[in-house]
Amino acid sequence: MADQAPTEQVANLHLDEVTGERVSKSELKKRQKQRERDAKKQEKAAAAPPKPAKKTNAEADEKELTPNQYFEIRSRAISKLIETKDPYPYPHKFHRDYDLNNLVKEYGHLKSGEHDKSRILRVAGRIYNKRASGSKLLFYDIRGNNGVKAQIMCQAQEVREGAPSFEKQHDHIRRGDIIGVVGYAGRTAPKTKIEKGEEGELSIFATEVILLSPCLHQLPDEYYGFKDQEQRYRKRYLDLIMNPKTAHTYRTRTKIIKYIRSYLDNAGFEEVETPILNMIAGGATAKPFESHLNDYNMDVFLRIAPELPLKMLIVGEYDKVYEIGRLFRNEGADLTHNPEFTTCEFYEAYADFNDLMTRTEELVSGLVKQLTGGYTTTFTTQHGETYTVNWEAPWRRVEMIPALEEATGEKFPPGDQLHTDETREWLKGVLKKVNVVCPEPQTTARMLDRLTGEFIEETAVNPTFITEHPKIMSPLAKDHRSKPGLTERFEAFVCKKEIANAYTELNQPFEQRLRFEEQARQKAQGDDEAQMIDETFLNALEYGLPPTAGWGLGIDRLVMFLTNNYSIKEVLLFPFMNPEQKKEKPLHDGGEEPQVPIEEIRK
Repeated sequence: MADQAPTEQVANLHLDEVTGERVSKSELKKRQKQRERDAKKQEKAAAAPPKPAKKTNAEADEKELTPNQYFEIRSRAISKLIETKDPYPYPHKFHRDYDLNNLVKEYGHLKSGEHDKSRILRVAGRIYNKRASGSKLLFYDIRGNNGVKAQIMCQAQEVREGAPSFEKQHDHIRRGDIIGVVGYAGRTAPKTKIEKGEEGELSIFATEVILLSPCLHQLPDEYYGFKDQEQRYRKRYLDLIMNPKTAHTYRTRTKIIKYIRSYLDNAGFEEVETPILNMIAGGATAKPFESHLNDYNMDVFLRIAPELPLKMLIVGEYDKVYEIGRLFRNEGADLTHNPEFTTCEFYEAYADFNDLMTRTEELVSGLVKQLTGGYTTTFTTQHGETYTVNWEAPWRRVEMIPALEEATGEKFPPGDQLHTDETREWLKGVLKKVNVVCPEPQTTARMLDRLTGEFIEETAVNPTFITEHPKIMSPLAKDHRSKPGLTERFEAFVCKKEIANAYTELNQPFEQRLRFEEQARQKAQGDDEAQMIDETFLNALEYGLPPTAGWGLGIDRLVMFLTNNYSIKEVLLFPFMNPEQKKEKPLHDGGEEPQVPIEEIRK
């Protein structure tokens, strides 16, 4: 009996044809029913529509792209919008009717959670930051109205009737884009701030956001910014976008020019324009740029100064004239010099250099007071040395020759002997004694200028007038009325750099011709910066130039000192730069630089 029990158990088992196992009847039924259920699920799943792929965060993915990849993908997306016009990414017009400068003044009284829906505001600006809090809430930080910051809060439930859906408005917008916003003012009510007793952020609550102009390039990272100095100069537009200090510098420059123009207008001066192309480069000691006029088949020069034509206008019975404009000098470029630069020159009949020293103090001191509220500013050199500058009048005055005598310990020849060859040879010995180098050609004027730079200009941190230059250095200035061989001239220096130059004008045509001839002699000695003889100007003097004083101010230099920038390129919107040298990219395995495939990245 014991041997028959296993046989009966096997006889009661049933074959599972799917697995080939023999199982009990109840187990087999259980398996069959489960398989029926699984089959029905598979049929149902096969009949159901496919599930949409999980949506990825495209903007997060885009942060991993190289600049070239981002540009290609973004350009492709914007090109598609241009084709579909859904929406068109470059609309012709957005009616902006609200100035963000007034937001705090008009709505700053709102408390957390309060809104003012009584007025619809239409603002515009560039996006500097985009933040999402879920799929139905977005924040944009924008700058508009010349750099004013504002927060834009976008909620799906606030989309106005008739506007595109929330997703359609925002999915294609990226950091750097320029947008138009329709909405109302209000203040957010974040729990974290309320718990601390702080107010929420004053914001524009958007009912519609419109793309006005997309940015196809990645903006530099907010943390690292755009700091590369050379690239900032070459891409000033991007520098202005990323660096508020840059924009502040140029808006300060605009204020400075406006103040100077207003001062002169109120003083009875008339603004004029004189030629930039001239047959003779005159009015200053500088090397000019040359060009050619095809129709006239003649060589011309870009102006190095407007002085001579402005004085011709005084001959023509203008009493007070001025011009603000660009000058061009084909000389060295450094931290304080650029081949083209901006000056203001004015000429005042019946005034002398003493009057202009007073006018200079009044104009510049008043300008500093207007800009800063006081008379003291700071300036830091490229070496990190910081000067505290007091612009308040009266300014220090230093006579050139006595100061050089004191500095060198040498008694200089009389003023009316400074032009001689003997004096030139003597000055070479003085330079050697005091270890001052003057590159060739070693003319008397150049050597005196070198000595002045070494011993007088170096003491001029606060505004200083260096006065009474020798005639040999001042071919257009009038003889000093009591000191033979010297002129009634001054140069104004601040932080050891010249900002202004002025003198009582030479109006005696015979003497002026002799001065021009002396300049021609210096040119023959190899001085490319010496002036040429201008017969047209001499003819104008022969009709009579009244006693006149003339003045020139370097606007770029003044802006440098008042905005604390030691490089002139920081105060010129588009400084001259050498052509950019493109670096060859290293090849890998003899092929092109490897690129991450972009086809797999969401458009």
